[in-house]
Amino acid sequence: MASPTGVIDFNSDLGESFGSYRMGLDEEIIKQVTSVNVATGFHAGDPDCMARTVKLAEDNGVRVGAHPAYPDLVGFGRRDMSMTPDEVRNCVTYQVGALSAFTNGGLQHVKPHGAMYNKAVRDPAEASAIVEAVKAFDPSLIHMVLAGSEWEQVARAAGVRIARECYADRAVTPDGKLAPRSLPGAVIHDEGLVIERSLRLVTEGKVEAVDGSDIDFQADSICLHGDTAGAVELAASLRRELEAAGIEIKPMSQIVP
Repeated sequence: MASPTGVIDFNSDLGESFGSYRMGLDEEIIKQVTSVNVATGFHAGDPDCMARTVKLAEDNGVRVGAHPAYPDLVGFGRRDMSMTPDEVRNCVTYQVGALSAFTNGGLQHVKPHGAMYNKAVRDPAEASAIVEAVKAFDPSLIHMVLAGSEWEQVARAAGVRIARECYADRAVTPDGKLAPRSLPGAVIHDEGLVIERSLRLVTEGKVEAVDGSDIDFQADSICLHGDTAGAVELAASLRRELEAAGIEIKPMSQIVP
């Protein structure tokens, strides 16, 4: 089913610098998105970077979300960790609370990073721990989840606000999951194809899977990367084409109930 309102959110991961190390094109990608996921110190970011990134977002009228991760600075939060549900809950609560203290208007959402995100997609216990932590911190916060995942079902069962996420430059399997990066074509580099797929997703609620079949696919937010060559130009082109098609780009808080 197509989006009934013709509205989509653009989100991007920001604030992933650390100390004297600079990463990402935050000042450029911020101009194209409506929501940002700010690193909270466990995989990247530090107090100064968090404060600076929140101010950048607020100055540009972009809504802020927390981007918690496993405590893995060395691995950039991309290495799986075996943590108990209590440890996951406490890990998420700590990071969400830290970023919230830097905001003026409060947080809009929470989106886990890297290995924590990927584990929540496939592990209901991990998903439950994350959902419980965010809900206990602030039940009004939006939980950004991968569209069509078990994580989405866990969040729905908990009665929380949900924003279903997809990736503009990633292929999907016939069951709606992200295609493993090991598969040819899993990451889409053709700008025209990325725009075409995104337009169809928003206007028709459809996407072509890696096997060539069309599947129903609904999303409230499209993730745009801001740390790779050509990413900012792609984001600008995608926004321009969607708006030309009459699609509104708005923060997820104005989209999800």
